[in-house]
Amino acid sequence: MPSTEQTSITRSGGESDRQTDVALWWLVDRHARVCCVRTDPPETGVELDQLNAFLDLQRATMLLKCEGLTHEQFAQTHPPSTLTLGGLLNHLALVEDSWFRVRFAGEPEDERWAGVDWDADPDYEFRTAADDEPDELRRRYEEACARSRAIVASADGLGQLSAQPRGNGGHFDLRWVMLHLIEETARHTGHADLIRESIDGVTGE
Repeated sequence: MPSTEQTSITRSGGESDRQTDVALWWLVDRHARVCCVRTDPPETGVELDQLNAFLDLQRATMLLKCEGLTHEQFAQTHPPSTLTLGGLLNHLALVEDSWFRVRFAGEPEDERWAGVDWDADPDYEFRTAADDEPDELRRRYEEACARSRAIVASADGLGQLSAQPRGNGGHFDLRWVMLHLIEETARHTGHADLIRESIDGVTGE
């Protein structure tokens, strides 16, 4: 495994519409690849901008936790948990598509998930992640996040109701699904924190 170094730089930006604090985080390997840019959410401003910023911060942090690892490390667990970094990325890609594209926007389910018997194999996305390469899993998650951003950008506003109801028959609004994705992504990023440290000792945001 190539030696990996974690580096962080924090820079305060100038005044424009608001004061911006930009944090650049990356893992540098022998190819000097820069993988992530994390931008601190605004302290004030439009609610939609703040929700987008907080969700993007968690998405970028999750990708950071999964950078610079081999296929075998992506499938490594932190006992007694069976979670893996690859499984978490695959799960979050499914979550993004399921909540934003399918349930909120009413678009067809992605063919990757359409034929899965979830009752028979409820951990399908976690289990099958071991079959995919790290670059593929990262790309899958990044593309799912990009589709979600497009859905949000095209919505009428935070009060727009979902195309599909929840199990209780009620429809959620865009605000609800964004808060839900912030909560779920942050929770799994916490899982990734511990898994990554157990793999190679890398810590940090």
